Amino acid sequence: MLTERQEMVLQRLVEEYLDAGVPVGSKALAEGFTWGSSTIRSELANLEEHGLLAHPHTSAGRVPTEAGYRYFVDRLLPARTQSGGSSLPLSLVRNEVDEAMRLTTETLSQVTDLLALVTAPPLDTATVRHVEVLSLQPQVLMVVVITSTGGVSKRMFTFDAPLDPGLIDWAASYLNEALVGIGLGSRTLGARLLDPSLGRSEQAFLAALAPVFTDLAGAAQDELYVDGAGHLLSADRIGDVGELNSLMEMLERRVSMLGVLRNALSERDVLVRIGTENEVPALASMSLVAAGYGLPQRPLGSVSVIGPLRMDYGGAIQAVRDAAAQLSSFVAEVYDER
Repeated sequence: MLTERQEMVLQRLVEEYLDAGVPVGSKALAEGFTWGSSTIRSELANLEEHGLLAHPHTSAGRVPTEAGYRYFVDRLLPARTQSGGSSLPLSLVRNEVDEAMRLTTETLSQVTDLLALVTAPPLDTATVRHVEVLSLQPQVLMVVVITSTGGVSKRMFTFDAPLDPGLIDWAASYLNEALVGIGLGSRTLGARLLDPSLGRSEQAFLAALAPVFTDLAGAAQDELYVDGAGHLLSADRIGDVGELNSLMEMLERRVSMLGVLRNALSERDVLVRIGTENEVPALASMSLVAAGYGLPQRPLGSVSVIGPLRMDYGGAIQAVRDAAAQLSSFVAEVYDER
């Protein structure tokens, strides 16, 4: 443990170093304190003895060590940010799976010169990764749920009376202990939110917060990523403009296309449908190459390309197969199941 003055010197030095990127000397630090340079040099020496600072050169100032950064982050940074700092931009976490799906779609379209489609894993197949219960006002709190796929759900709750801070802390601890690793669509999640062994006030509080979990699972639906529609607009590739328009409308509605792509989930390898083999009229003069991806015992989505009958099937099949395999490896890490 450091003295209050040592902590102030360390915090100022770390902030100066992070801002300028050069070793910080006692003279520069003295400008912000009422103590003399000799006092600051003495405290810098003490901090160096503690292993929190280092001297890159004999005549240079000090820089933080790894231990210095750790002390700054654990003990000094939280004290500063808890008083009015901006909240964590949780929306950035959402990009974890979204970006993987989008990048796969774009790359697949570029490689094959075809229309590429990727369906994302349904949200209700994800598990709870972390829960935050944040008090915003005496009667208002926000619950944040982060899923294993990087999905984020935030919901505000307003109560009739001020909340007990101890109850809020308990709820955050209980929800993380009881729900982390549990699937959003599972019965286990609901059962743990209605645990009869808890006290009456705890049960009532969890029941009030339950919608953030149940609504997240209930709203879950497949997302469809599309790229490369322009590849189908070439007159020499698609002869029937009416069918092309029907396909574009189908993509806009999404539901019909998602139904077509779900057929790939039951296939062991790549699914290829040529022309009228496709059940929907919009694909009667086109070919579909698709493959499912997911976990060993749980299909999660599909990768596919759509193009003219005259296409490089070998290249399309290989590209789709490779994309599905790479997405399977990706989701295995995201779902912590290898």
